[in-house]
Amino acid sequence: MAPFDSLIAGRALQRAGLFRPVLPHRLLAAGQAVRHYGVNYAGGFAAAAARHPDRLCIVDDGGTLTWRQVDDASNRLADSFARRGIGEGSLVAMLCRNHRYFVVTTAALAKLGADVLYLNTGFAGPQLREVLRREAPVALIHDEEFTDLVVSHTEGLLEVVAWLEHDRGDLSLNALVHDGAPRRLRAPARPGRSIILTSGTTGTPKGAPRAQVTAMGTVIAMLDRIPYREGETMVVPAPLFHSWGFGNMSLSLLLTSTLVLRRHFDPEQTLADVARHRAGALVAVPVMLQRILELPAEVRRRYDTSSLRIVPLSGSSIPAGLATRWMDEFGDNLYNLYGSTEVGWATIATPADLRAEPGTAGRPPLYTTVKLLDAHGREVPTGQTGRIFVHSDLLFEGYTGGGHKQIIDGLMSTGDTGRIDAAGRLHVEGRDDEMIVSGGENVFPREVEDLLTAHPDVVESAVVGVDDVEFGQRLRAFVVTRDGARVTGEQLQDYVKANLARFKVPRDVVFLDELPRNPTGKVLKRDLQQR
Repeated sequence: MAPFDSLIAGRALQRAGLFRPVLPHRLLAAGQAVRHYGVNYAGGFAAAAARHPDRLCIVDDGGTLTWRQVDDASNRLADSFARRGIGEGSLVAMLCRNHRYFVVTTAALAKLGADVLYLNTGFAGPQLREVLRREAPVALIHDEEFTDLVVSHTEGLLEVVAWLEHDRGDLSLNALVHDGAPRRLRAPARPGRSIILTSGTTGTPKGAPRAQVTAMGTVIAMLDRIPYREGETMVVPAPLFHSWGFGNMSLSLLLTSTLVLRRHFDPEQTLADVARHRAGALVAVPVMLQRILELPAEVRRRYDTSSLRIVPLSGSSIPAGLATRWMDEFGDNLYNLYGSTEVGWATIATPADLRAEPGTAGRPPLYTTVKLLDAHGREVPTGQTGRIFVHSDLLFEGYTGGGHKQIIDGLMSTGDTGRIDAAGRLHVEGRDDEMIVSGGENVFPREVEDLLTAHPDVVESAVVGVDDVEFGQRLRAFVVTRDGARVTGEQLQDYVKANLARFKVPRDVVFLDELPRNPTGKVLKRDLQQR
């Protein structure tokens, strides 16, 4: 790191409160933990417990756990796993919602050097079957609610139930914790890998692995742009199995944050958690903020959310008008991260960016390069549309089933297109494979979706391409309207015609009660195209 970068790093770490004094014996114990395990997740969990053993680590539907309790439970669980043959290089699949066992199991498997495959809780049977067949884990850990889903896919696997509602004699994580010895195991020769699945909106989800090694540069880049604070309470409804929720859990190892987790997202419960725990951060995906804003005003006013300093978002694009409406009600605390499972984060928009351009994805943080390239790999001029390519320390290693994202001069494709404005802010226009050619004109659905969503009678919309004899392809819009709205399809078509070119006017408008989404809020356009 260059001297100037060191100055920036010091400032970011100081602002986050990471230079606060720690009792010498605790600092020594934290250092010993890192020397034992290395600079990875195992060392991070153990060091956090050494620095602040009695600070709350988790608040969930089952109560609370301190960092010392999480460290002790993960040591015991690691011992039980080891006695059942799970160790360095073993692949373990997890199908769990946001709760203590997700965190404790992640820590235990990291201490063994095992690889962890985080499964999407929105999977249907065929998706789960395909992913388990391809990845071939030796064990499957799942919440009891998924028992019927996994029952035909566990042959030959060690099956362990995590969150348990009814004791039916299944092997449970809680039992393994109680059976295990509280000793610190010998450190593995290499850190395990975390395998986060892609969203699967365009096909079967792919595994995108990364080594569980913390890169300080990426942490500093985040802290430089978003003012997280050491020891602060974070309400995290964003799914932990997704890279955004998982990334914030990882950041909590350095910050020794308190994570407030719920197995199921409820907009009013989220506000209640912020108010009750005086949370400084709310880590969410955009559709969650939409659901909060859809609550009646008198419900939203019941809860004192003045403690919220930061509301970092990622996982899907921000719908038109959401950023402004949120900040007008809850303050200028919104941060929008753009990236992908494969590249990590690419850009971050601050509240000032979102006030100036409410739909922007922001600018690249420290140690990150973003370029827009044309079909020949050449950089496009400012203001013109190109394919988005990224370089940082967060790039994944290649898909577990084989294959990789396109790389040009060390920069990796995100699979999206966008443009960079004169202020250096990125505007994502859509997936490069979502472009619709209608009558010889290129149309990206995002522009039409944003316009429709800005209509006073529309809550949300999605646009897909459909075959058309005359134009090759035309647009079909799927729209969710507000309660009591009487707007017609013809009126919405006229609205688009008055604001955009004629070839961008949807041929059809279909009204739905809700759009199909995955757990991270991304619209499942494959489902819409089949309607």
